[in-house]
Amino acid sequence: MSTATIFWILTALICGIFLIISWRSREVSGQSFRHYAIGGASFSILMIFFTQFASIMGAGNFIGHAGSGYVNGISWLAFIAGEQGAKIFFALTFAGFAGSLSYNTLPELIDDMISRDKVTRILAGILSCSIMVAWVGGQGKAFGEIFNVFTGANPIPIIFLFSAIFIVYTCLGGIYSVVYTDLIQGIMCLIFGTLFYVFAFSKVDFSLAQMGDSLAEVGRADLWSFSSVEPMALINRFVTGLIGVLVAQIYWQRCFACKDRRTARNGLLYSGIIATVMTMMTALVGLIIMILNQDLDANSAMPWFMLNYVPKAVAAGIFTLILAAGMSSADSCLNSAAVLLVNDVVRTIRPDRSDAKLVRDARIWTVIIGVVSSVCAIYASSIISLFARAYSMAGAGLVPLLVIGLFWKKKNVEHRMGQQNSRVTPWGARAGIVTGAVVSQLHVLGTNATLIGLAASAFVIIAVSLFTGACRNPEVLTSEGYTE
Repeated sequence: MSTATIFWILTALICGIFLIISWRSREVSGQSFRHYAIGGASFSILMIFFTQFASIMGAGNFIGHAGSGYVNGISWLAFIAGEQGAKIFFALTFAGFAGSLSYNTLPELIDDMISRDKVTRILAGILSCSIMVAWVGGQGKAFGEIFNVFTGANPIPIIFLFSAIFIVYTCLGGIYSVVYTDLIQGIMCLIFGTLFYVFAFSKVDFSLAQMGDSLAEVGRADLWSFSSVEPMALINRFVTGLIGVLVAQIYWQRCFACKDRRTARNGLLYSGIIATVMTMMTALVGLIIMILNQDLDANSAMPWFMLNYVPKAVAAGIFTLILAAGMSSADSCLNSAAVLLVNDVVRTIRPDRSDAKLVRDARIWTVIIGVVSSVCAIYASSIISLFARAYSMAGAGLVPLLVIGLFWKKKNVEHRMGQQNSRVTPWGARAGIVTGAVVSQLHVLGTNATLIGLAASAFVIIAVSLFTGACRNPEVLTSEGYTE
């Protein structure tokens, strides 16, 4: 039996199992929008650990970071340290706090505790959604590359095929189908990931010193050094990854879905540590591939390695790993994106909308987001470039608002749900979000655009808030909704 046939059989089997799980979850997820979004805040640490770990270890990570390691060398570890290490930072700083709350989204938290402003909430919802769209697109692009290498299939139909699969089982079960399938996917990631790394590093006798010597032998010693990269470029990679994760809805959503703050903190901490180690190892595998072949592009490096150097049985296991990881990330991000748009755009404009209609809206937006993500995947130059752009735009726009809003208080008391205790004004929040998002995308600023965007956003938030003082937007959120 050919490798391509084995892969198609595995694909059909795994997709079938996940669709069955989603179908069985459809009734409980449809009980209310709260159940669809955060599972009624009832998940245990086992469920949170595996859904978080499986969501992190997506196909974009395995294919994208291996390709980036292949092209950039060990300097790429700075981006990974920011992107993946941010999960650990988030767990130690924000997860416990978020686990004690029961919001549906991060923009809802910002709205309730910081800004109390309809426009700010909508802007924050859209920006947060951009990260989720990029992640879903990244999974589709990775699948397109894998199937193109292994089966010769055109990547574009493959991207749309998997997007359709993501859409169907995310629509059916909401957060429940995401968490239940992630339990299976997370276990598969741990097992097959360990086997893969053992096989890959055996090519250099499990020696980093030999890896460096082998790179020098093929004329790519530059990849084994940080000296060729400007310090500011490393700092920007670190910061871009860090700020993107700090405002990613899937992490906040998992915390809100936990039964208590300890579950949120420990679940995210342990999954973040393991994911950081595994992702860095994936980037190093990219360097092993460089030793074997110096004529590949970033997106095809990992598929080429699997096709030419990995035994068929091991390749089938790794393919299963990538398939499970990619589907896990895609369903998590699709669900998070739909919840963001419904909770922070639709619900903000139509506060009287019933739970049943909100669940229906979430399913409709899941379809729309899935299609948009597919288009992004087709036109993106690389998987990681898709992630990085969304990270910088959303992070520069929202991180300063979140941090300043929570620490710049009116009164020195703990933040509580339903109590606004921030000196940030609605106009300060609006101006800061727009400034950070726009400045971070200005190519004229070069590699420092993200850092400048963060600084500009922070300055604007404080300056405008001081200038507008106690003035509030006429549309203020009360317990009954937005009123004039």
